[in-house]
Amino acid sequence: MFTLAEVASLNDIQPTYRILKPWWDVFMDYLAVVMLMVAIFAGTMQLTKDQVVCLPVLQSTVNSKAQPGTSGKADFTTVETTTGQGEASSMRTVSFGSAPTVTPDIPLSGATFSQHQPTESGQELKKEQKDSSGRKTNLDFQQYVFINQMCYHLALPWYSKYFPYLVLIHTIILIVSSNFWFKYPKTCSKIEHFVSILGKCFESPWTTKALSETACEDSEENKQRLTGAQSLPKYVSTSSDEGSPSASTPMITKSGFKFSADKPMIEVPSVTILDKKDGEQAKALFEKVRKFRAHVEDSDLIYKLYVGQTVIKTVKFIFILCYTANFVNTISFEHICNPKVEHLIGYTQFECTHNMAYMLKKLLISYISLICVYGFICLYTLFWLFRIPLKEYSFEKVREESSFSDIPDVKNDFAFLLHMVDQYDQLYSKRFGVFLSEVSENKLREISLNHEWTFEKLRQHVSRNAQDKQELHLFMLSGVPDAVFDLTDLDVLKLELIPEAKIPAKISQMTNLQELHLCHCPAKVEQTAFSFLRDHLRCLYVKFTDVAEIPAWVYLLKNLRELYLIGNLNSENNKMIGLESLRELRHLKILHVKSNLTKIPPNITDVAPHLTKLVIHNDGTKLVVLNSLKKMTNVAELELQNCELERIPHAIFSLSNLQELDLKSNSIRTIEEIISFQHLKRLTCLKLWHNKIVNIPSSITHIKNLESLYLSNNKLESLPAAVFSLQKLRCLDVSYNSIALIPVEIGLLQNLQHFHITGNKVDILPKQLFKCVKLRTLSLGQNCITSIPDKVSQLLQLTHLELKGNCLDRLPATLGQCQLLRKSGLVVEDHLFDALPSEVKEVLNQDTSIPFANGI
Repeated sequence: MFTLAEVASLNDIQPTYRILKPWWDVFMDYLAVVMLMVAIFAGTMQLTKDQVVCLPVLQSTVNSKAQPGTSGKADFTTVETTTGQGEASSMRTVSFGSAPTVTPDIPLSGATFSQHQPTESGQELKKEQKDSSGRKTNLDFQQYVFINQMCYHLALPWYSKYFPYLVLIHTIILIVSSNFWFKYPKTCSKIEHFVSILGKCFESPWTTKALSETACEDSEENKQRLTGAQSLPKYVSTSSDEGSPSASTPMITKSGFKFSADKPMIEVPSVTILDKKDGEQAKALFEKVRKFRAHVEDSDLIYKLYVGQTVIKTVKFIFILCYTANFVNTISFEHICNPKVEHLIGYTQFECTHNMAYMLKKLLISYISLICVYGFICLYTLFWLFRIPLKEYSFEKVREESSFSDIPDVKNDFAFLLHMVDQYDQLYSKRFGVFLSEVSENKLREISLNHEWTFEKLRQHVSRNAQDKQELHLFMLSGVPDAVFDLTDLDVLKLELIPEAKIPAKISQMTNLQELHLCHCPAKVEQTAFSFLRDHLRCLYVKFTDVAEIPAWVYLLKNLRELYLIGNLNSENNKMIGLESLRELRHLKILHVKSNLTKIPPNITDVAPHLTKLVIHNDGTKLVVLNSLKKMTNVAELELQNCELERIPHAIFSLSNLQELDLKSNSIRTIEEIISFQHLKRLTCLKLWHNKIVNIPSSITHIKNLESLYLSNNKLESLPAAVFSLQKLRCLDVSYNSIALIPVEIGLLQNLQHFHITGNKVDILPKQLFKCVKLRTLSLGQNCITSIPDKVSQLLQLTHLELKGNCLDRLPATLGQCQLLRKSGLVVEDHLFDALPSEVKEVLNQDTSIPFANGI
């Protein structure tokens, strides 16, 4: 037999699971415990005291005459007996024989049946009356034990014998059904995780602070209502000034509302600084809640399992009630037993008493009462399950009572678990909702961020960039620390991978700020901050993955001078760029687009009247349509890099004000169209590097104002004499080609200052090269040069000489006569430098400041 503790363990659940047990489950658990105790009590009594006592039925002569020799074929007969008061009573008999047996001739008591006995035995009866007051059966003890056991199994109804075990089995099934959803692996893990998170959310200091701030905010609002405050704050602008953002612009008004393209969001009032450990725990809770919600909302297994186990309990209740009620009347104290053991006992019929009958009947009635109460609770549970949609949960009441109006509604198992928690205590759901709010999470991040990034720490991260400007680069933070806007002397601010960046009104005190970088950072700005940026910002970099990351207020910065857009803008999404809004950028001078365009958006012409520089860097996507370039008449610098161009676009020849053209990293093979550049009178710089150009046409002589020509990293094998007719040429770069000879006509370039021919096949340097006395940079590395003429001394303005990677045996001693050349500007192997005369090395090792100044 099981002990009570062992069986009760089936109903044992973790104490933390109590929050998921509504009152009906708790009540049913107690009812199950009571039924369990009934079963154990009945079973114990049955094992220790349950027995049947049987006596043979001795038929009187009167009954023998009244019922002579019946066939006995009927299973049930009625035997009349005389009670102590002389009254007759009938008893139900169970017959198992086919014919009646004859009762042995046993003397009976003279007090009751003396008138029926023969007269000759009168003296013997008188003697027996003196010895005993009952009727003798001539049965010994073993026969009584045998017949008692036989009649226990034959005469007693089966329900009287197995009632305790049935109650125990039914109760165990009900207990298992009540708690199966806590034990089933696929639901147990989710429930355990949910209870763990719920408890931590309930006890989190952040929850207390957030809700307390909500209460403070509500009290402030009530005070404003009582004092008759205005419904709209005075600092909310309702005017429609020029350049003000529209309702869809992602900005934040001073009143604390964030205007985004999706929906308004309300800022939570500032709260006191949390302990660092508490803040980290709260941030971890937000992440756990987010992942748990994504995991649980996908299915409704917990809901279905709970409904299923409730239905099983209800069906079980109906089944138990139906068959148990029929057996109440079968439990009786007296039973008639007719075993077929006449040949062993000598009697056909026995009258038996069941000593546990009255107790079992009372226990059965008690059990039926408990089952009825249990069943009614199951029916109520089913009513509650189907009365409202439990797979949907709304935080509408929490949203109304708090400032967290963005708490989302949940569904499926997540919703069902919250409904169950509400039956325990609604405060749990209210505190849990704080961790579903993005506003709450952002506010927590803001508090933690400001606590970590102090003014002193930010000052340590400020550096000087190449332009000697003070620059601060913030990377992968949860937001922009408030202390950033106290760095009033900052020139450049870079924000990278900060998804929740907000620019408050405090930015207006950063009077030196002129350059802003937003790298994957869709920043939101307040109205006052936007007004400051609109008037003071000069350069803006926006790097994005999706067009939606570009803040709409970017296109309203009317005083912006330079705009850099770096991201994915394929041809299908060109309209999404919003380039039509560029018409508001009335002072834009430089537009830099690094993307994957297949055509130049036609709306780019909105800035054509004042745009002076256009840069398009493609990622290898072929730029096909360039007709829009014809309208860019004021563009002075044009860069079309990595656009897979095969020829020089004809639209370029219409840009009469073009001064610099850069077609780097394309697939240009021929430049026969170069003759059309003669119409571009202002063209001074032509960059055709990193292409596949094989030769230079002689028509290049028509570009008379050309000052810089870049043809490096092509497939040139020679330099035509026409190149050296460009008298204004000051920079010539033909590095990394296959040129074997430098023409003597190079001496005609009297204004040449920079000559790069690194990475070719040159073996001899013509003497005419050294007639270019204005040369400052001479790059001859990685060729096949065997000697350097002594006339190199004529290059008095030479500051950089590259000779490394050639076949030189020595360096000319006349290098010392190049007054501005120093060792730092001489790129050559160490052994060649060491082979120079000591006085030459001393000259080259001198301080460069004084000679360089004199040379200039």
